[in-house]
Amino acid sequence: MTTTYNCTNDDERAKGLEHAQRAISEKKCVVFPTDTVYGIAADAFSPHAVTMLLASKGRSRTMPPPVLIPRINALDGLATDVSADARRLAEAFWPGGLTLILHAQPSLDWDLGETKGTVALRMPDDDIAQELLTLTGPLAVSSANRTGQAPGQTAAAAREQLADSVEVYLEGGARPLEGETAVPSTIVDATGPRLRVVRNGAVSLDQLRQHVPGVLGLGEIPMAEEDPTDEAPAEAAPAAEAAAVTGPAAEEAAAPSVTPSASGSSAVDPAAAATPAPMRDSES
Repeated sequence: MTTTYNCTNDDERAKGLEHAQRAISEKKCVVFPTDTVYGIAADAFSPHAVTMLLASKGRSRTMPPPVLIPRINALDGLATDVSADARRLAEAFWPGGLTLILHAQPSLDWDLGETKGTVALRMPDDDIAQELLTLTGPLAVSSANRTGQAPGQTAAAAREQLADSVEVYLEGGARPLEGETAVPSTIVDATGPRLRVVRNGAVSLDQLRQHVPGVLGLGEIPMAEEDPTDEAPAEAAPAAEAAAVTGPAAEEAAAPSVTPSASGSSAVDPAAAATPAPMRDSES
């Protein structure tokens, strides 16, 4: 039976977390607050549970959900070939508003959708989220809303959309907090030779570059990838350079244009640089 728990009350919070842990073990979905908006979660290692999550949202397998983790040392258990630069960003901005797209551990028995061998990982900066993740382990999480509608900013708002498709709703008050603006996490693709921002968000490019100066902004390409001659005809440019990136969801706003870095080490791709990672759903 679907139940909502008021997690601002210590006794209800304890009961709610216990029920949520049991629901996850039974391959059911739960809704809980994160540091951005409310998320709908399922066992990341259960294909059935992930299918239920996507069905609850009305979303297809082409937009796999990210995975939230309780601590940074889960990184190496879920991803492989993690570069020193990606690790440096995780250490700097976790917990917080940074999602890293990495190569998934091939030995893991999971099916998040059409990931092309990648996984998007984030460690949220929210007490209730951290408590739940500590009890359950990594969770596949998406924003708590039906596709095309606004993400729920309270558990009650999420329940209006998701209804009985969710077993447990953990109500922790407004997310973002009253008076604050909802800002999605910044998504960085760390599967290639250079880290590349594929969605702007809570962590700015300037902040990222304080730790990894070579991070490419949204739409930037390295100078080495540009056509070295002025004589080359426009139609001879690689097809990938003309490909536009499609936004991951209607509620995730299109990113602003990017200007070249002051160092001159990168340039703007007129059509926005393509990324090898698939489109991503997000818990924002």
